[in-house]
Amino acid sequence: MILLTNDDGIYAPGLAAMYRQLCRLGQVYVVAPATEQSGVGHAITYLKPLTVKEVYQGSERWGWAVDGSPADCVKIGVDQFCPRRPDLVVSGINLGLNAGINVLYSGTVAAAIEGAFYGITSFAVSLQYDEHADFDRAAGLAVQVIQQVLAQKGRGPELYNLNIPTSALQADHPQLRIVPMDVATHSDRFERRLTPWGRPYYWIIGQPLGPSTEKETDLSALAKGYITLTPLEYDLTKQPELQRMADWRFELSSQEPPSETPEPFRPPYLR
Repeated sequence: MILLTNDDGIYAPGLAAMYRQLCRLGQVYVVAPATEQSGVGHAITYLKPLTVKEVYQGSERWGWAVDGSPADCVKIGVDQFCPRRPDLVVSGINLGLNAGINVLYSGTVAAAIEGAFYGITSFAVSLQYDEHADFDRAAGLAVQVIQQVLAQKGRGPELYNLNIPTSALQADHPQLRIVPMDVATHSDRFERRLTPWGRPYYWIIGQPLGPSTEKETDLSALAKGYITLTPLEYDLTKQPELQRMADWRFELSSQEPPSETPEPFRPPYLR
């Protein structure tokens, strides 16, 4: 049993293409955001209820549209809509690569991480942006990779990030590289623009600075036209530093409260 989600929304063509290919591996349950959720990272909804609507294609149920994030979709999909815990979670196909530091912002990858939280082997699948993307070809390649990973990996659950450049779709024999995630930062900056009424707004236009190392990474391999596969983990603990800090000692003491309590901040219009 496979739980399929994405961050481009339940009507995205990449999701439909992935569904068609994954049906060759088993029963697929689609639980995806009702609207696009790109760039939301691992956000979850807990300050309001989740609204869910069944979506049909003709008389057949296509899936469940969730008014929430990709991580929400996996949570509620596992708990409510799959008759048992899925054997596999797939998130994608996303229109646009999720490589390098963008992994940390990606709703696509977050959904796969959520699947890994449940102890389920999970894949995030992304395709380089192309207005006329061949999602069916990309989904076919993705499922080939997923099948071969499942045949070779160990018994425990794993988390993978798969990225496909558009050049690989035209290749007779696409090549894949198993590479680490690049951690190059972005040259974040905002462009100031004006609305037709003269009011300013800002649009982020930052781009990755480029590979952060001379060793091959997902960014450098994708630039050469390779499909990239990266095993991920969500434990953010820096183990070497944790060990180095093992002998640190701290001395803390209680302090008297300040003699005067500062006045709470109030906006000018309330003063």
